[in-house]
Amino acid sequence: MAFKVTGVEQGEWAVIGVSGELDLVTSPVLRQRVHDAVAEGHHCLVLDLSDVFFCDSSGVGVLIAARRLIRSCRGRLRLILPAQGASDGSHVNRVLGALGVRRLFDVYADIGSAVSDEADPLSA
Repeated sequence: MAFKVTGVEQGEWAVIGVSGELDLVTSPVLRQRVHDAVAEGHHCLVLDLSDVFFCDSSGVGVLIAARRLIRSCRGRLRLILPAQGASDGSHVNRVLGALGVRRLFDVYADIGSAVSDEADPLSA
């Protein structure tokens, strides 16, 4: 599967969809897309990682950098993890958990709940 990054807007939220492997080669693409979204004035960001089947430390670094950037703008960052994230042993969720950074992110099961102010994040 080829790496792909897409973007859509849903209300106040910019939703960036990622598919494929998030690694040393591909993570700069996602980093740039996040920076572009913030530069365009989007401070509420959803990263849809539901189609990411591999994530290494450079991918995690991009997620942490995105969190830092959004927080500096007083914005909000939400993740969608594969197969409902915390309730499943998905690769991305396992990597975030193993590195002890899973708790830093608000994780949702799907785009609908991620862009809703009524939905609660999945537990860590």
